[in-house]
Amino acid sequence: MNSLNVTVIDYGVGNLFSVQRGLEYSGATVTVTSDHKKILSSPRVVLPGVGAFSNAMHELHRLGLVDVIRQLAQDKTPLLGICLGMQLLLDESEEFGITQGLGLLPGSVISLPDRTVAGDLQKIPHIGWNALYPSNVSSDWSRTVLENTTVGEAVYFVHSFMAEPVNPAHRIADCEFGGHKIASVISNANIIGCQFHPEKSGEVGLKILRKFCSLKK
Repeated sequence: MNSLNVTVIDYGVGNLFSVQRGLEYSGATVTVTSDHKKILSSPRVVLPGVGAFSNAMHELHRLGLVDVIRQLAQDKTPLLGICLGMQLLLDESEEFGITQGLGLLPGSVISLPDRTVAGDLQKIPHIGWNALYPSNVSSDWSRTVLENTTVGEAVYFVHSFMAEPVNPAHRIADCEFGGHKIASVISNANIIGCQFHPEKSGEVGLKILRKFCSLKK
């Protein structure tokens, strides 16, 4: 495989076409598959996702992909979770009751706050463009997928739940929603998650995907 090959996991959940096209615009040769051997042999893998956490985990289990994805983590293969795919990287979600996730990043997925910090009602889901800022802990984006991203650049979000990593050091970038800080990029070694959709975020998103495509084991 050449250095720009990327495999997108197909488990019936997510807008695969948009993710594929975004990666191709970033210069990658993309394989969309649920084949275990192809996924495990890929130099980098994307886990997309749209919809309910429990449904997504059900499909991953049904297709035997949970152990495959966990093996990617052990093999140090760069793995990017997008939107719901990012949330699946954590231990569990409270959506429709508690559902166990992949457990690759310690933490939980909880509902977005329906009130601003001032106490005003706010619309859920969070839909639209929002700016990225360093988290409280991580102010240096070098050597991350945001290395070529400028603080304050905006990306496109569509979500009703948010990730809450246990370790603040795993929190790379946040956005603000009603005054609340929402984890937008999380990372630990080869495991990376973007709450937003880089494939729908114009040139900013393409910069992030290009950086991911440059990552190696």
